[in-house]
Amino acid sequence: MAQTDKPTCIPPELPKMLKEFAKAAIRAQPQDLIQWGADYFEALSRGETPPVREQSERVALCNWAALTPELLKLLHSQVAGRLIVHAEELAQMWKVVNLPTDLFNSVMNVGRFTEEIEWLKFLALACSALGVTITKTLKIVCEVLSCDHNGGLPRIPFSTFQFLYTYIAEVDGEISASHVSRMLNYIEQEVIGPDGLITVNDFTQNPRVRLE
Repeated sequence: MAQTDKPTCIPPELPKMLKEFAKAAIRAQPQDLIQWGADYFEALSRGETPPVREQSERVALCNWAALTPELLKLLHSQVAGRLIVHAEELAQMWKVVNLPTDLFNSVMNVGRFTEEIEWLKFLALACSALGVTITKTLKIVCEVLSCDHNGGLPRIPFSTFQFLYTYIAEVDGEISASHVSRMLNYIEQEVIGPDGLITVNDFTQNPRVRLE
């Protein structure tokens, strides 16, 4: 009789390894995610650097449009202020602007999204495909969401920034919750003005703000 009460042993390094794989997949945007994943873990097992293709190589190999902040801004305008978007509708919007299907699937998998998608979380993960660091990712998100239409510095409500920074750091898994809390408290108390808005410079040019 097969034993069913044997405890499952999960290697302690597995969660971090899976998070690194997910981030690499979003940035690589492979045409064949399954084959790319097999090559990725095979390289790891041999102690080699996993395969990563540069964006220029990816664009040359397919007819997909390259992901850009401008396309994400277009998608955001089509979402039209909704907090929740149905997966089928968002997939169709993604297809219309000719963005890679595998990238859409990667973002869906990393975010563990189902039928109803929290748009800001999806947008943040999509921006992470363009941003090498959390700071860069948040800069792109801020530019996409900016409520300043007069040519000033991109800015968004601090409450939105707080939500996105907390979420991205949680997905990244390498930044402690205490560090995130300290940074947010400092920004809220020392940086944010009466309008409750945060600009890109507030978290990219201030030496006391270290999001990583």
